[in-house]
Amino acid sequence: MNAFFQTLKTQRWDDHRYYHHSRINQSLHLVSALSFLVSYALVFVNPAWAALLAWCVSMTTRQAGHFFFEPRGYDHVNHATDEYKEEIKIGYNIRRKIVLMAVWVALPLVLWLSPSLGGLIEPAVGFQGFIEDVGMAWFCLGVTGLVFRVVQLWVTQNLMQGLAWGFKIITDPFHDVMLYHKAPLYLLRGQLIDPMEHVGSQQAH
Repeated sequence: MNAFFQTLKTQRWDDHRYYHHSRINQSLHLVSALSFLVSYALVFVNPAWAALLAWCVSMTTRQAGHFFFEPRGYDHVNHATDEYKEEIKIGYNIRRKIVLMAVWVALPLVLWLSPSLGGLIEPAVGFQGFIEDVGMAWFCLGVTGLVFRVVQLWVTQNLMQGLAWGFKIITDPFHDVMLYHKAPLYLLRGQLIDPMEHVGSQQAH
């Protein structure tokens, strides 16, 4: 268990120091985390609507932070190029995220053109039924995306990395609230980029 939690700690630390320099990105992650926590509670009541909230609010705010606001130039804090960081990213890098988001966007169209998915499901009745089918499709996509990457990490690295990453993703909303709850305050003060002084001090040790 010690090895598992050390792997988890390293993954979380690398995720923060490499990919969350923008205060806007951090603030969007806070919004994402809070909405994810609501969807976690909602999943026990209505999984379809939980997935709709998770994908339409939580995922869009989270990924918008990475796509549009996170600096993509040379990382002077960590002395790393963007290309290097994309190559070593343990989870979904930009290329993998584009594929995932493309599938997300395509699923409603697929259900609209083939409401029964070729006879696999009962066709939806009415617009609300269609929306709930989309929600369940997105729920399945989220689970599949999580499991797929865990297995991929198991095959390419080791099982510990995969399991730690899967646990990290599930618990990220709780961790992000603790980590980025002050980000909006820094934004109001006009600080667009986190100076990451704690990263430099950590590396010095």
